[in-house]
Amino acid sequence: MEGPGHIVTFGESLIRLSPADHLRLQQTRVYESFFGGAEANVAVSLARFGLPVQYVTCLPDNDLGLACRHYLRQHGVGVDFIEMRGDRLGLYFLEVGSGHRPSRVIYDRTGSAFAAMDADAIPWREVFAGAGWFHWSGINPAVSAGAAAATAQAVASARQAGLVVSCDLNYRQRLWQWGAPPSAVMPDLVRQSDILVANAASPMLGLPDLPVGRNPAEAAAACTQLSGLFPNLRQIAMTCREVDPAGDQRYTAVMWQAGRLVTSPTFMIRHIVDRVGAGDAFMAGLIYGLVSYPDDPQRVVDFAAACAVFKHTIPGDANLAGREEIAQLLVTGNGYDIIR
Repeated sequence: MEGPGHIVTFGESLIRLSPADHLRLQQTRVYESFFGGAEANVAVSLARFGLPVQYVTCLPDNDLGLACRHYLRQHGVGVDFIEMRGDRLGLYFLEVGSGHRPSRVIYDRTGSAFAAMDADAIPWREVFAGAGWFHWSGINPAVSAGAAAATAQAVASARQAGLVVSCDLNYRQRLWQWGAPPSAVMPDLVRQSDILVANAASPMLGLPDLPVGRNPAEAAAACTQLSGLFPNLRQIAMTCREVDPAGDQRYTAVMWQAGRLVTSPTFMIRHIVDRVGAGDAFMAGLIYGLVSYPDDPQRVVDFAAACAVFKHTIPGDANLAGREEIAQLLVTGNGYDIIR
């Protein structure tokens, strides 16, 4: 699996605004702000793990766009191919829930620099020169018809250049508003990919009979079925979050590789600071594991799951962890109960 060259991720950057101390949006007058975006979060994690990574996007040519680019650069992410064009940076509001009150998200990203991009906005041949891996997610084609066309061109160009291509399906129902359903767009893109994180595969790929993956057994069954439907995929992974009556959460990951299923330890999460970005942390851990331990799928899925669990302790969208901290979590638990 390991190949030469750096990693490229492609997606939309956003600003997240959240009321502090679990206040409701109707109550607050002050917001905490964080930069985020699925593929940006993956890039930040990979850079902090020591892998060379370039993040590609369109940012507005104003102070917000410059601040976002600086945020990425300060975490070691390459920004050489960020296009500074357009008028606005995407925005979302997060009301953090508590107890029986779930969290709520309001998107405000219509007309963002990324949503307004066209298929030819990025010089992919230049971007992929010297690269070995390309990562994208299902959020990109949901944003707009132009972003969907740009994603299709990126995936095809990465495939033509011989890169390893990974995808996190990342279903966001409220974003698919531009005319095409995900099931009309995503299957062809997944057929051009090598690695898939397949949570929400049923709505994204138009597979109503696929197991949802609510527990490791269901996830294993879903991964096995997907391997038959998409024989191009080398690895398929899913994560499972099971909530106990007391509110504790069990977090487990499953990965299919070459006919073999491997399951991570189950982590008991009893205190959550911020679960936003846990899926991106898992994706980054999966990429890091496949690059670093290509012949040890058990180590890969263990590392990826630990990354997601660690993210629950960090405010904001990105997993600001080092690889040594993840390794220590796997060995000692760091206060988590680990069921092996």
